[in-house]
Amino acid sequence: MLKLSVLGLLQREPLNGYRLKQQLERFMSCSICVNYGAIYPLLKRMEEQGEVMLCTEQVQEPGHCGKIYQITPLGKNTWYQEMLEHPHESWVNARSRFLIKYFFFSHLLPEERMQLIEYRLMSCRLRLTEKKALEATDDLYQVKLQKRAIAVIQSEIEWLVEQLQTEQLQLTQTPTSIE
Repeated sequence: MLKLSVLGLLQREPLNGYRLKQQLERFMSCSICVNYGAIYPLLKRMEEQGEVMLCTEQVQEPGHCGKIYQITPLGKNTWYQEMLEHPHESWVNARSRFLIKYFFFSHLLPEERMQLIEYRLMSCRLRLTEKKALEATDDLYQVKLQKRAIAVIQSEIEWLVEQLQTEQLQLTQTPTSIE
């Protein structure tokens, strides 16, 4: 998920590791944990794989250089592929991955956005069915937590339905060109 986030942010502008961490924390802290110990090795791996390239080094302070990275065409392709895939992962990671993807929705076509929303909506509905089917317990706190989990999933479903309706409306209002 960190790679998806980094590539998405680098599509907007070239960044150094410090600014990248700032933006990740600012925009995606609810979905991803960010630390320099993960960012710099990731940038190095992506540079070795040709997904990002060093575009310049700036001297920030005496003895400190800031490497500025920019995304390459291969990096854009990798980002795009990761945006559209649905890896098999835990419920928590899938939710975080969707929120990260949603952050970058403006870079996708309406049909692609709708596909991602529909997939997440299906996952939420399945999860809700599973949660409701769990056996009842006599533990008051477990019951309260179960009810809270169900309410959170129901809230996400409502939000996803609204987002899907918005996308569908925008798609029908987009003028089509006849050649």
